[in-house]
Amino acid sequence: MAQVEVEGLRIAYERVGRGPELVLTQGFVGDGRSTWGRQADALADECTVILWDAPGAGRSSDPPEWFRITDYADCLAAFLRVLGIERAHLGGISFGAILELSAFQRHPGIVRSLVMAGGYAGWTGSLPAEEVEARLRTCLELAERSPEDFADAMTGSMFSRSAPPDAVAEFTASVRAFSPDGFRAMSLASAEADLRDVLPRVDVPTLLLHGEQDVRAPRAVADALHAGIPGSQLVVLPGVGHVSMVEAPDAVTHEIRRFLRSLDDRGVRGPER
Repeated sequence: MAQVEVEGLRIAYERVGRGPELVLTQGFVGDGRSTWGRQADALADECTVILWDAPGAGRSSDPPEWFRITDYADCLAAFLRVLGIERAHLGGISFGAILELSAFQRHPGIVRSLVMAGGYAGWTGSLPAEEVEARLRTCLELAERSPEDFADAMTGSMFSRSAPPDAVAEFTASVRAFSPDGFRAMSLASAEADLRDVLPRVDVPTLLLHGEQDVRAPRAVADALHAGIPGSQLVVLPGVGHVSMVEAPDAVTHEIRRFLRSLDDRGVRGPER
């Protein structure tokens, strides 16, 4: 895993493959490899896949206490500049999807397309106020727990009941390596974000992936994103929970590959034949 300094923060990342850049961001638990590793390895034959650990996740350093979603978006844009990448396809799960939407708002020129899995327009932008308050309160309480208790509590709502036990166990192990300060920062950033006004302005191809059994980002959230983003594609993955790319890696890889191949000169290979 490589590291670079971006505006005073140490950012860890992994790069595999060759071709147009696809940057994949984790949620507010786990890291890039534990979340998107199967997709990175599979798509490396057509893309340069970059697994980016956001500040506070994986091996990246913790952000300052004041970091919010706009700061994460600016950090991602600065990270791409450091790597010499002018434009990229952006993909993210949950918090990562909020982050990429904010990146489009603040730095539209860097975005070729969006892949939002289990995404939100921010918690405030997608959930009732009382649920946002309850989620944030729970997250701040969980940040004080031991790594084992934290991981067990968090991953329980991430998968469907039929998820492969090995996949659940492996992801849970990665979640134990969490940073309390980083998790608090990403929780606050998610909770305070309201990007509803950005949705109708999204003018890049957008794929929305929704797990049918996702209890963290329910179907109504995905439907609102689909209705709000012009021309977006919504794919519902049957029987799958929130972290669809971990629970059903082959299905998610297939949908991302299909989506990228369907694009014109902004895509990977042009229209699928």
